[in-house]
Amino acid sequence: MAEMVLPQDFADKMRDMLGDEYAEFCKAFCAEENFCGIRINTLKKGARVAVSKVLGGFDTVPWCENGCYGTKELLSGKHPYHAAGLFYFQEPSAMAAVPVLGIKHGDRVLDLCAAPGGKATQAAAELAGTGLLVANEIIPQRAKIVSENIERMGVKNAVVTNETPERLAEKFPEEFDSIILDAPCSGEGMFRKEPQAISEWSLAHSETCAVRQKKIADCAVKMLAAGGRLVYSTCTFAHCENEGVAEYITKTYPEMKLIKISENSLLDGYDAEGKTKRIFPHKMRGEGHFIALFQKDGERPPRNVQKKAKKIPPEAEAFIRENLNCELSGEPVLFGDRLYLLPEPLDLDKIKVLRAGLELGEVRKGRFIPSHALALALEGKDFKNTVNPSAEDIARFMHGETLSAESGGWCGVLADGYPLGWGKCSGGILKNHYPKHLRI
Repeated sequence: MAEMVLPQDFADKMRDMLGDEYAEFCKAFCAEENFCGIRINTLKKGARVAVSKVLGGFDTVPWCENGCYGTKELLSGKHPYHAAGLFYFQEPSAMAAVPVLGIKHGDRVLDLCAAPGGKATQAAAELAGTGLLVANEIIPQRAKIVSENIERMGVKNAVVTNETPERLAEKFPEEFDSIILDAPCSGEGMFRKEPQAISEWSLAHSETCAVRQKKIADCAVKMLAAGGRLVYSTCTFAHCENEGVAEYITKTYPEMKLIKISENSLLDGYDAEGKTKRIFPHKMRGEGHFIALFQKDGERPPRNVQKKAKKIPPEAEAFIRENLNCELSGEPVLFGDRLYLLPEPLDLDKIKVLRAGLELGEVRKGRFIPSHALALALEGKDFKNTVNPSAEDIARFMHGETLSAESGGWCGVLADGYPLGWGKCSGGILKNHYPKHLRI
């Protein structure tokens, strides 16, 4: 790794902030990173044990019980466990924000700036299949990545949208119990991982980010229900983007109270009251991060969710009856020929939606073709027919090749019991339905 040259204005600012600690910070901040963050997906039963065997044990991230440190030499994006959604590569510091929200089962949760999906899928694990998660991303291509990660992690109860914060605030006033606002920022904390961010950095850019962050925060506050919580986070060190925005929220909205994050000696606060938290690379194993937690005054009345009694198309009903051992719940919604199960009623009219809950599959001229999302949302025992290939055949399946198989009809293809996707057997041959864009 080439020696990192920090912008002079940035170096001066950090020297003023850290004082005697600056030399230690600079040494750690400019050192080559020798670890990656891995978060176990608790939606997959037994994932912790399975991943631990591959890694040879756990070195746990202190602020995330399901996070660990690892290397991509043992677990990479090409590993079957990654394809099956057993884990998510996530920067260790980025794992700190969601746990402080205290998400409860049945909550409605919004991740307002969700790409690439780390915090959204972390929130989904906290919900454990209950309630509703809305993951929004304003940039279309990045929203697609969020949707793909929601799918890979087997999340059933998520809606992925591609909207402006302003449009969502108009549509969903006081709708959400918990909101994650991981705001677009100047990225100072990520210089080590993303050196190109250095060339884009300036003091003026940081101030511009702060203006944008306040506008997004305005929208988040409007969508937060009474008694709800909002976590604001960035991956920058800039005071104007961190404590400055936190102060703006509390001064502009008296109903929003900055509340103390649970004590953790590894998360040192640099504000006067010790309520906000900062992660510094010279103090812990992680990139720069800032977290502030707010709660809105009042109590939310009990939500009465009235689900509409809708039937799924007969083609899909027949497929489920013939091929699955489980029941699927939700409100059937058709987008063109794609069938979804929306976990809870939500008005999606005139909203750009990429994923409306669990995608079941496509209804085509009297036929039903199951989706990859459905396979990944199930457990091995949920399939009436399964194929359990050898390690060599798993690699062939992920490459898109056909396999030999004795079963007939649609089958779940499993890796150590975890679904990888669909195959369709006929005449001793398993036709491969692993999505072409995922093939290795």
